[in-house]
Amino acid sequence: MVQIHPNFPRYTEFDPKIPVWCVTPDLPRCIHRFFDTSPMSPSGRYVAVFQLPFEDRQPVPGEIGHVCVVDLETGEQNVVAETRGWETQLGANLNWGGSDHELYFNDVDTDSWTPFVWKLDPLTGEKQKMDGTVFHASPDGKLLISSNLTTIRRTQPGYGVVVPEDTAPHHIGPVEDDGFYLTDTTTGQRRLLVSTADLIHKAHPAIQIEHPERQEIYGNHCKFNAQGDRLMISVRYFETNGQPRWNMFKQDFKAVRYAWFTIKPDGSDLHCAVGPEQWIKGGHHAAFHPDGQHLTMNLKVDGEHMRFAWASADGSMLEELDPHATGSGHPTVHRDGRYVLTDCYTWEEFAFGDGTVPLRWLDLKTGREQDIVRIHSDQPCEDVALRVDPHPAWDRTGRYVTFNGYVDGTRRVFVADMQPLLDADD
Repeated sequence: MVQIHPNFPRYTEFDPKIPVWCVTPDLPRCIHRFFDTSPMSPSGRYVAVFQLPFEDRQPVPGEIGHVCVVDLETGEQNVVAETRGWETQLGANLNWGGSDHELYFNDVDTDSWTPFVWKLDPLTGEKQKMDGTVFHASPDGKLLISSNLTTIRRTQPGYGVVVPEDTAPHHIGPVEDDGFYLTDTTTGQRRLLVSTADLIHKAHPAIQIEHPERQEIYGNHCKFNAQGDRLMISVRYFETNGQPRWNMFKQDFKAVRYAWFTIKPDGSDLHCAVGPEQWIKGGHHAAFHPDGQHLTMNLKVDGEHMRFAWASADGSMLEELDPHATGSGHPTVHRDGRYVLTDCYTWEEFAFGDGTVPLRWLDLKTGREQDIVRIHSDQPCEDVALRVDPHPAWDRTGRYVTFNGYVDGTRRVFVADMQPLLDADD
């Protein structure tokens, strides 16, 4: 059981259904990484968060943010490293490895504008520089998966690293020398796992893409399953006009297409699990199901109603998880397979209209749904890349959830104990 120090104030606004604590009361401008990655260390004692240097604009190349570690047992909240390899949604992509002595995050060499990874022991301060970048770490911390994080901003800012635009690749058509990379944390060396050319030409089933030679195709999100034996990787692409373009989310996001693939860490068993013909119907935010063999997501499977859906990793099945519950936010399934946890955006139907949003809790067995926490998620800035998504994320035990909020005029991180809901009677 996690020990929560009395220094961390309870969050009681809107009467949460479970105990909730603010774990960054003395660290303003902080976020945890994402809904598919727990910021809680393997032991459960520490929480890794990213501290933005400002909250009212996007970073420019070379600006410094801070890696912070919160000790839940002692109440300490410390800055442990600085980095120039971050953006506003996922920070520096902080990922714990196999123990509390392994924390991975991105940085940038500003002489060459080359991104790289630090392996940090936050308890001793010892760190090791490694090749490549990190988007997601394997459960044992032995491998890091990443797309080219300098190009991820071409479709949407917030998730990669910021470098001068003329130093990032501009790809037209599938290419053999860029895609998704694995870094071996024992050797610190990286290798190309799969290129965008491989994804377009070698997946079974194949991606349904017309005239790939006319598309700008870039690697996007990527993640390991909980078993560490399969990866899900996504590409985004749009028709080129011959000129380098950035932030297609703002320019013409409807022109951007998506696809999710799965692959084994050895590069075999490549499938297009959910292709662009599905995503064009409307959908977002895929993650692994706890069984490691399915993906979950928000998707209009029928082309009309947004639902919580799941798909097989090999592309052979796509179904609604619940035929009635409306999808929203960033959904994940609890490790027991019974419950769905998600948030919602301030513009989605479940938001309360005053800048607050719920954490939604759905019982797939009974169909019962309830709002378990209501948190402020709106902040005074119109740039969508600066939004404050709760991103509720399960810890490794399936008991605790970490999420973001915008409270008392700044970004803050919260931890909730979900045991009362998990113990509830049918």
